[in-house]
Amino acid sequence: MILLNREATPVGLEQRYIAKKMSDNYSEDPQGGAGKGSALHTEKIITDRKTFFLDLKENERGRFIKITEDVRGRRDTIMVPIEAVNEFLDALENIVEADEKSH
Repeated sequence: MILLNREATPVGLEQRYIAKKMSDNYSEDPQGGAGKGSALHTEKIITDRKTFFLDLKENERGRFIKITEDVRGRRDTIMVPIEAVNEFLDALENIVEADEKSH
C-alpha cells in the first residue's frame, strides 16, 4: 500500500480532475512522449508485471503529473493538472476505503 502525504487545499468545481488517456506517439523513455521535457520529480512503482512512472512536469500551461503505466512495453498515460491533484487523491482514498470495507 502506498500512502501519500499532501496539503489539504480545497479544489473548486471548475478545477475538476482532467485526465487524458494517450496510447500513441510514445518514445521509449518514460520521460519523453506526451508532456515532453525533463521531469521536475519522478517516482517509480513496480508491481507484478506493471511499472508505474509518476512524473511532476511543467509546460506553458502550468505544472501537471504525468502517470504512465507500462505493461510489457505497452504504455498508457494520463495527465493530471496540479490544481486537481488533491481532488484526485481524495477520490483514490475513497476507493481504498471502499475496498477495505468490502473485505
